[in-house]
Amino acid sequence: MDQLLALDNEANLATRDRFIHDLSAHKQSGLAWVKSHIREINEWVDNDGVALLRGLNIVSTNQFSSILEAIFGEPLSQYVYRSSPRTALRNNVYTTTEYHADQVILQHNENAYSNCWPMRMGFFCVVPAKTGGNTPLADSREVYRKLPHALRDKFENLGVMYVRNYGDIDLPWQEVFQTQSKEEVEAYCWKNDIIFEWKSDNHLQTKQIRPAVATHPQTKEKVWFNQAHLFHCSSIDNQMPESMRESIGLDRLPRNAYFGDGTEISAEDIATINEVYESVTFAYQWQRNDIMLLDNMLYTHGREAYTGTRKVLVGMAKAAY
Repeated sequence: MDQLLALDNEANLATRDRFIHDLSAHKQSGLAWVKSHIREINEWVDNDGVALLRGLNIVSTNQFSSILEAIFGEPLSQYVYRSSPRTALRNNVYTTTEYHADQVILQHNENAYSNCWPMRMGFFCVVPAKTGGNTPLADSREVYRKLPHALRDKFENLGVMYVRNYGDIDLPWQEVFQTQSKEEVEAYCWKNDIIFEWKSDNHLQTKQIRPAVATHPQTKEKVWFNQAHLFHCSSIDNQMPESMRESIGLDRLPRNAYFGDGTEISAEDIATINEVYESVTFAYQWQRNDIMLLDNMLYTHGREAYTGTRKVLVGMAKAAY
């Protein structure tokens, strides 16, 4: 099975060579070339959902942010209602998720757990890892089509409830909401249909019910668009000892996911979802100065474990609701 899966992924990768745009022959600065080819670049992303710009001359983080703003046609978005640790740089450019190098980050559409997400994302490889560290991709339309219909229909009918507990183990609410004010947190929750409860003076719990499936606004195709498999308690099995989970209690885990009616999602269902993701996932080997542009609804992204130093930055824009 693993051998067949590997062969299938190799075939998938071969058919996606069109996503790579080798621009190394252009000697002008990356920003200058981009400004003269904005329409062409956006057509690549509109048509394919992915565009890997390779060989551009980029000399700074500021130049990367200017490139993305030129392509997206607007300033980059601030990353609020966070789910992972990052470092903010200038002009709303961020490091990618700062989990330890030995951890794999599963496939996901950015902010699919929220009622507001970026339609466009741009990644910039400053330093490729010594081994691994690539950013795998998966077509959200293929995930939707390949899931067992009974499971897919159940998620589509019920949606997903995301439950988060802040501060004890996971990110503190101050970092997630980018404020020190409880009043501002509560205002954000009211505005964004997030149920909140202060369990103690500094312990916040939130619940938010979101669809599991979305329709892309341009292509009108259905996409699998949720993070149930990332939030589900089974995803932390390798990160938290069973004894610790039992002592904390299910209701106080850093995060968990349920069906939208509050019923439990089985670990077997999550395993099935992860298997489908694995069957359609592919990756390109990062090279220094690569810029990868994504339609965040059409394609998921993740991260391989890696060795050595790795620095990949990200910027987001074009908010959707």
